[in-house]
Amino acid sequence: MATTATPNLRENKMKTMPVGRLLLTMALPLVISMLVQAFYNIVDTYFVSMVSTDATGALSFAFPIQNLQIGFSTGIAVGVNSLLSKSLGENNRERANLAAGNGIVLMVISVALFVLFGAFGTKFYYSLFDVSETTRQFGIDYTSICCIFTLGIFVEILGERLLQASGRTVYTLFTQGVGAVINIILDPVFIMGSAGLEGRFGIKLPFDLPAYGVAGAAIATVVGQWVAGIMAVIFNITKNPDVKFGLKYLKLDKYVVGKILSVGVPSIVMMCIGAVMNFCMNQVFLRFTPTHGQTPANVFGIYFKLQSLFLMPLFGINNATISILAYNYGARMPKRITGTLKCALLTDLVIMLIGVAVFQLLPDKLMGIFGSSGDESATALISMGVTAMRIVCLHFPIAAVGISLGASFQALGNGIYSTITSLCRQLFALLPAAYLLSLTGSVDAVWWSFPIAEIVSATVSLTLFRRIYRMKIRPLAD
Repeated sequence: MATTATPNLRENKMKTMPVGRLLLTMALPLVISMLVQAFYNIVDTYFVSMVSTDATGALSFAFPIQNLQIGFSTGIAVGVNSLLSKSLGENNRERANLAAGNGIVLMVISVALFVLFGAFGTKFYYSLFDVSETTRQFGIDYTSICCIFTLGIFVEILGERLLQASGRTVYTLFTQGVGAVINIILDPVFIMGSAGLEGRFGIKLPFDLPAYGVAGAAIATVVGQWVAGIMAVIFNITKNPDVKFGLKYLKLDKYVVGKILSVGVPSIVMMCIGAVMNFCMNQVFLRFTPTHGQTPANVFGIYFKLQSLFLMPLFGINNATISILAYNYGARMPKRITGTLKCALLTDLVIMLIGVAVFQLLPDKLMGIFGSSGDESATALISMGVTAMRIVCLHFPIAAVGISLGASFQALGNGIYSTITSLCRQLFALLPAAYLLSLTGSVDAVWWSFPIAEIVSATVSLTLFRRIYRMKIRPLAD
């Protein structure tokens, strides 16, 4: 009896609650947890910066690989989320269970690929960058650990999307939040060891622990991910009666896998595009090595960590928006689809305008967090970072439009549109603009490639949204 009562409550919430309030209740836990996630990424870099600027650079070059991890895990999870939400909206429980089970199998396949890369591919990857041997070794240590133990983040993200798809986003606040807090606590412990922790902060551990440096940051990261993943599994088993798990649902179903991948692959491709963009932009910035060393590449990596303070909340809102849109598309309720999109877009714009204000008014304070070593390279890092942030943040409000509309592309089964806009934003417009601007010989000029690329992407997003509105949303009303 309890199994049928809970879905009815969820159905009333998804169908009848005012869209503004519904989006708030579903997105707020995600936004809070993702803010914590963004904060721990910054804390991670802060403690690593105490080791050296070479260590900070290692994390910058590791970022594309971490992007791929998040891309594969999120892509599979978003595909499962979309199909599961739509199936629940249509009251098709069997297909919803198959979506969850097939998602688990696809997750295991992806994890195996990253474990192999972590064990055998990291040395080759870092050989592609013209960086110091110290930076290269730091990067190999960090990336190998994160990839070999990548199962934690895959389980965490898939488990969270299963909870989101059935409207139980509040539990993701605990999974991401606890995982991030554990990471933050363990970061200085594993990076500095007991002696460094006592010398720097006056904190004495009851046991002796060596300083693992950059590798310690990776250990803290995977421990937090594994704890969050275990919590996500427990919540799905005990608190999510809309989804049933069983061996029969692990058998790959051609239709279900096709639907998951039709939404998930574009999402994976988008993150792969992000990884390629990071790799290529690092190569552009390394063109300035004779005059600026690794500082431009380090600033680029730090900027991405700082912008996540504003982008991560947008992704939290988008995750909630996708679930609401997919459910109401399955339930054929077009007014709730457009109403949710309007609320999401307005909220995203407000967040990004706050981001512009912060980056314009406090860039020196933000960059100062990562110049704690106090040497000449740290001073150059802060100086260049201040200029970079004031230029790049100008694209924030434009990005809000593209990101908001992207939720409708994924929720309504047109994930390829998201791929197109992402290609425009991160490859077709950004990289040519960055390369051409680098020919001026000015690092500062390269940062203008970001606003240029965002204008192109937003224009394409608006064009594609008009098409999807005519083809899928307006016919529901007719």
